[in-house]
Amino acid sequence: MIPRPLARSRGSVNSDRTLGTAVKHLLDPPNEPSPRGLCSHRQLFDGSPLESPSPWNRLLFRHSRNNLNREPLSLFLEARRSGQPLDDSSLSCVLKACGCLWDRNLGRQLHGLCVKCGHGSGVGVGTSLLDMYLKCDGVDDGVRVFDSMPERNVVSWTSLLTGYSQKGLHEDAFELFSRMQSEGIRPNPFTFATVLASAAAQGVLENGRQMHGQLIKFGYQGTVFVCNPLINMYSRCGLVEEARAVFNRMVNRDAVSCNAMVAGLVLNGYESEAVQEFRHMRAAGLKPTQSSFATMIKLCANLKQLAFARQLHCCVVKERFDLDANVITALMVVYSKCSEMDDAFELFSMLGARSVVSWTAMINGYIQNGHVSRAALLFSQMRLDAVEPNDFTYSILLTASPQISPFQIHAQVIKTKLQQVPSVGTALLAAYTKLGNTCEAFCVFRGIKEKDIVAWSAMLACYAQAGDSEGAVKLFTEMARKSIGANEFTLSSAIDACASPTASADQGKQFHAISIKLKYENTLCVSTALVTMYARRGSIESAQGVFDRQSVRDQVSWNSMLMGYAQHGYSKKALELFRGIESRGIEMDGITFIGVIIACTHTGLVEEGKKHFESMVHNHHISPTVEHYACMVDLYSRAGKLEEAMSLIKEMPFPASATVWRTLLGACRLHRNVELGELAAEKLMSLEPSHSAAYVLLSNMYAAAGRWAERAKIRKLMDARKVKKEAGCSWIQIKNKVHSFLASDRTHPMSDKIYTKLKDITIRLKEKGYQPNTDYVLHDMEEEHKEVMLAQHSERLAISFGLIATLPGTPLQIVKNLRVCGDCHTVIKLISEIEQREIVIRDSSRFHHFNRGSCSCGDYW
Repeated sequence: MIPRPLARSRGSVNSDRTLGTAVKHLLDPPNEPSPRGLCSHRQLFDGSPLESPSPWNRLLFRHSRNNLNREPLSLFLEARRSGQPLDDSSLSCVLKACGCLWDRNLGRQLHGLCVKCGHGSGVGVGTSLLDMYLKCDGVDDGVRVFDSMPERNVVSWTSLLTGYSQKGLHEDAFELFSRMQSEGIRPNPFTFATVLASAAAQGVLENGRQMHGQLIKFGYQGTVFVCNPLINMYSRCGLVEEARAVFNRMVNRDAVSCNAMVAGLVLNGYESEAVQEFRHMRAAGLKPTQSSFATMIKLCANLKQLAFARQLHCCVVKERFDLDANVITALMVVYSKCSEMDDAFELFSMLGARSVVSWTAMINGYIQNGHVSRAALLFSQMRLDAVEPNDFTYSILLTASPQISPFQIHAQVIKTKLQQVPSVGTALLAAYTKLGNTCEAFCVFRGIKEKDIVAWSAMLACYAQAGDSEGAVKLFTEMARKSIGANEFTLSSAIDACASPTASADQGKQFHAISIKLKYENTLCVSTALVTMYARRGSIESAQGVFDRQSVRDQVSWNSMLMGYAQHGYSKKALELFRGIESRGIEMDGITFIGVIIACTHTGLVEEGKKHFESMVHNHHISPTVEHYACMVDLYSRAGKLEEAMSLIKEMPFPASATVWRTLLGACRLHRNVELGELAAEKLMSLEPSHSAAYVLLSNMYAAAGRWAERAKIRKLMDARKVKKEAGCSWIQIKNKVHSFLASDRTHPMSDKIYTKLKDITIRLKEKGYQPNTDYVLHDMEEEHKEVMLAQHSERLAISFGLIATLPGTPLQIVKNLRVCGDCHTVIKLISEIEQREIVIRDSSRFHHFNRGSCSCGDYW
């Protein structure tokens, strides 16, 4: 917004009476005493001839220098009432006082008076008017004054530059600086300091370098208040060495110089150098400012250096900065991050006037330390004290979801219209994601006005958590259509969504290709997401390929590969990988041990699994969760050690979950332990009375034992409680289309060909010596009907379709929502040999890789 020549302002000239009323109102606000010492100053002039304004001006200047801004206005009013003549100096002084008091209306009246008395065209008064308007947020009025000035000096130009810089109009400031020089005005040090501040705020290195070159040309490179913003500019642009070079060449430094250098080091991650520079500052006898202390205290918060923070706290008290709100808030933050909440709250209680920043810092401290109820109570007290929360307050509160209901916070956010702010909208979105409420999350996402990349990534993460790959693909496509560049976090969320069992097999590969095109495939979050996606989609070889290419790995990367091997039944590789984690000294967590115990479970390595469980507790000091106990119960149960499994359940430090009882019940059905199975079923039904698992497993257990009467009772109980059995279903994707099948399903358009192929397979299987194991048909019927039922299981229909819909030799990949039965497992092994196909089945328990008549599980699953 470069000023253009405009017509001179024709603002109405207000009467002295109106001006006097305005000044009187300004000087005597409600419940505020009149300025002290005013009468004594006036008495100096009692009986004295006032033939010139000089004595008045001397008093005006004295008050102005001491920042007593109300007194100059009062003296000016007295001079006007006594008929004293005005001059440019007195008007400039009064205009400055008006600007410091941020009273734009009074400033307009004074402007009118200047025009009336013929003083508006002088460079001094014009510059004061310009400065006054800019301080009162009247940029447009300031530009009009600037354009109407017949003569402008460097101070006038610098005033307008300062206004642009303070209002964030940095591009306009650079253009104005160029225009200033083109009109032959030589910049002074204050001009350079202003423009450098704009370059620092905008982070534009090119402009900053140009300013640096010019100030050297003009000989200002040794001026302290020019070098200070120069240090800040280079630091903001990430050029610490350049900032340090400017700092080292300074002959004279002040506290601002040192603080700028310390702040720049902190900003760019040079923590130890920042501490060293702060100590040099103290040793040089330079007194740190409040800003210096606040910067160092924030550094202590980042590093969680409690001892150093306490030393700084003592220095703050000694230097009498302990009443500064910024310093106290910084101390509150460092104590909160170091879990010293009592000390933080004590400081908070000492604050006289608590701002929204201090309230938010205290609320955040309680949430970060797990005291959510206290945070909620403090938020309520904040509202009672009439302190309005800002966008950061709501964003912090929403991180405590679901302990603090996002619905209640959402209602308050709507009232304040902050839901459109990206930070609040994204926090709301994340809170609903934790609740699994994709619909509400999407509504919030649509309501964000200016969506940044964080908001798009958060929505993609929501779809990933919900396993909605279709929604993620649509959102990513919309993002690309709007030319919003994806980053590594956006891509990793999209790839995570493609790990869903119902996702298209090619979607993950397409995102992999996009990551390669955008050169993000080697970033840690993207490569780890690819490992997880390929492992969950059944392509363990592709997962291993990505893992092997990772130049840097973190704990999540190792865990992803370990869990992938475990789920695919490659227990030997999983255990080798685990030993590699141990030998490299990589920190382990609970997920690492879940992976290694699952690997032992799928191979029957009971003693080794038990050893790793004990090592987790005793050597790595990781407290077992219900998931760990469920894995151990599964380990014992699959091996037939049901008594050991039951003993472990009794030893658990918390009540067993539904998963634990369901695991035990499934093993009781497999090993036909009816008595223990009945106990497990009773516990499971009490926890999940509407879930079909307990009823179906118990019913099947009775059927396998030939206890048809008990089975009938369970079926009646299911009907009475309106519990529906989950139907077995299998999916196969052919040419980007997913085909689903139920047992004995004839709804597919190619059913005739599918059943013809199935009949042909059955004949060839029997030629290989296959005999149907009808024990897996848990119905009281003729053997012949049992054989027909076995042959029409959903996974066999999916395989038959895959065989006729793909070229010979093409691998088949099928997903089943239930566990593969033993007879189907035998049949699929034989089909892989007869058809010379690799067949991958992902059931509710794990992956099975069938190839050349064998399975990766080694018939132990």
